[in-house]
Amino acid sequence: MTDRRLWSYKEIAAHIGVQTDTVRTYRKHGMLPAPDLTEGGKPYWFADTIRTWVAERPGNRSRRDQKG
Repeated sequence: MTDRRLWSYKEIAAHIGVQTDTVRTYRKHGMLPAPDLTEGGKPYWFADTIRTWVAERPGNRSRRDQKG
């Protein structure tokens, strides 16, 4: 099943445990995937897009691995 909910900077930040401004900086530096939708000048990503990006980020371990 795919998750097509749209996430803004706020939802992405909550998902990866950083501040919203950090996510904006990631995008500014080309570290985020391209938005799936831009509405009213605001970018949005599908939840699955972000989950895939998180899983593929270089040097990133899942939170489960960090708690072991």
